[in-house]
Amino acid sequence: MFLLIVLLFAFTIFAFVVTNKGAGEALSNKGYKEYRLGDYSNWLQKRVNNTNTWNRIRSCLESGKLCSDFRSQFLNDTVDKFYTENLSALQSGCCKPSDDCHFTYENPTTWTKTANATYTNPDCDAWNNDPTILCFNCQSCKAGLLQNLKTDWKKVAIVNIIFLIFLIIVYSIGCCAFRNNRRDNYKRY
Repeated sequence: MFLLIVLLFAFTIFAFVVTNKGAGEALSNKGYKEYRLGDYSNWLQKRVNNTNTWNRIRSCLESGKLCSDFRSQFLNDTVDKFYTENLSALQSGCCKPSDDCHFTYENPTTWTKTANATYTNPDCDAWNNDPTILCFNCQSCKAGLLQNLKTDWKKVAIVNIIFLIFLIIVYSIGCCAFRNNRRDNYKRY
């Protein structure tokens, strides 16, 4: 039981440390945030930058129809309406190009690149209107995934703290009962 408490405590501390960094950047006049991979912990960045790991994650995002559902949901939006939508971190990172690119909006997953433009953000070059590519190879997509992961891990860490408190109380009561039982048995003899 003591070992379980120590392991749970260590995991909870690890979860808080790893998810401490990173947040979306709020954009003026936009209902969504932009996410940058460099804003997250190095440990998490290493995981998503691993090619094998990212290819598995990417295939899950594609098969989960993340962007096709996104396209259907916002298809009838004008550009002004689209910019006010409250997008999830994954939708913002994987299904549309970064605002830094200044692409022309056609529909939620189709954007026109500016001819002969030079981009400082590498995600602009990675963007493709092909529904199987979009921005799945972008750093912003990886950052969107990490934002979701961060949110989920924070929830798990909070549940762990509650469970840890419960375990410590039960363990303390058990230790006190065991000690009192030993003392009572010792007095009888």
